[in-house]
Amino acid sequence: MDTAVDSHENWLTPDELAAARRRLPILYVNAVPVRVDDTGVVTSVGLLLRSTAEGEIRRELVAGRVLFHERIRDALLRHIEKDLGPLALPRIPVSPSPFTVAEYLPTPGVTPYHDPRQHAVALAFVIPVSGDCAPRQDALDLIWLSPAEAADDGLQKEMLGGHGIVLRQALAHLGFPPGPPVG
Repeated sequence: MDTAVDSHENWLTPDELAAARRRLPILYVNAVPVRVDDTGVVTSVGLLLRSTAEGEIRRELVAGRVLFHERIRDALLRHIEKDLGPLALPRIPVSPSPFTVAEYLPTPGVTPYHDPRQHAVALAFVIPVSGDCAPRQDALDLIWLSPAEAADDGLQKEMLGGHGIVLRQALAHLGFPPGPPVG
């Protein structure tokens, strides 16, 4: 039995998506790719470099929508492959559990997460990857940072919409001490 999701038949046209975004929260996944050593300790965190519609360069997490009739696990695999390449070799548990839920709203300041396009609810996961990663699609670059480097204020300010907060929460979930608050 083929359980692959046809993204053309199980998603919305651009007009339907725009209408849905005006009326409904949209489900997303956020993934923080990490490298781990032989004992399971996180040694590095992967961040994407992207260009915004305004021409700014920003760091982001792997993120994207969950399609109709798509399991969360499959959405994570699809977005990691889309952003990090088919050889990333993510190790996603059979039953993944998010470390946090981020609620992105189109109105700034209501929550620490902002998406001007829509109300989105994102389940956030830390995902170990063991293969060769290469940025794909609209990602310009991928960098691997130590957990301490990933908590740096300067880097946090390069991340928009709340991705820096999700990253800090991931680091705390992994047991790394928090950096100073993002201002």
